[in-house]
Amino acid sequence: QAQVVESGGGLVQPGRSLTVSCAASGFTLDNYVIGWFRQFPGKDREGVACINFNDGRTYYADSVKGRFTISRDNAKNTVFLQMNNLQPEDTAVYYCAARGPFITQPQAFCVPVTRTPQDHWGQGTWVTVSS
Repeated sequence: QAQVVESGGGLVQPGRSLTVSCAASGFTLDNYVIGWFRQFPGKDREGVACINFNDGRTYYADSVKGRFTISRDNAKNTVFLQMNNLQPEDTAVYYCAARGPFITQPQAFCVPVTRTPQDHWGQGTWVTVSS
């Protein structure tokens, strides 16, 4: 069964860092665009960062540019989101999703947020930033 699974969420103090992971199984992420999205309580889901798994091209939302880094490990079929200088306003459920194959533009996956039956979405992981 093709799926993506997030891990690494949790509670972190303001100003600290946290890395969440998105591992794919049942399919290879080659030729896919993978994105990290977040959803605040009562709000629509928003794109945070997206990456072309083949060539590493990335897109970042303005709200996280300079603080978050999306990266991939081709051998592990996994995408990471490193989040630095976390703030309470980053508290949300973080979702990983993959769209493809043969989708190449990371920005087009992140903005606007849409869903198709061919997408693979994870269940989400909570990231809570609080002292």
